[in-house]
Amino acid sequence: MSKQELLKEIIELLNEYGSPTSINPSVLEFLEESDLVEIKKSLIQSKEHHLDDKQWLDSFKKVL
Repeated sequence: MSKQELLKEIIELLNEYGSPTSINPSVLEFLEESDLVEIKKSLIQSKEHHLDDKQWLDSFKKVL
């Protein structure tokens, strides 16, 4: 996977959290592909953790 594709996926993951986000593509000069892969993994793990927390909190909602 290319750096550009990884950056696009990272931006898509970030945009799932709220308002639209953009990242200047010039950062690709300073980051290795492995750095981008780790960022993507971290975002996916964070998203999974967030979903687990939401499910846990939803379990306490009262039925009205």
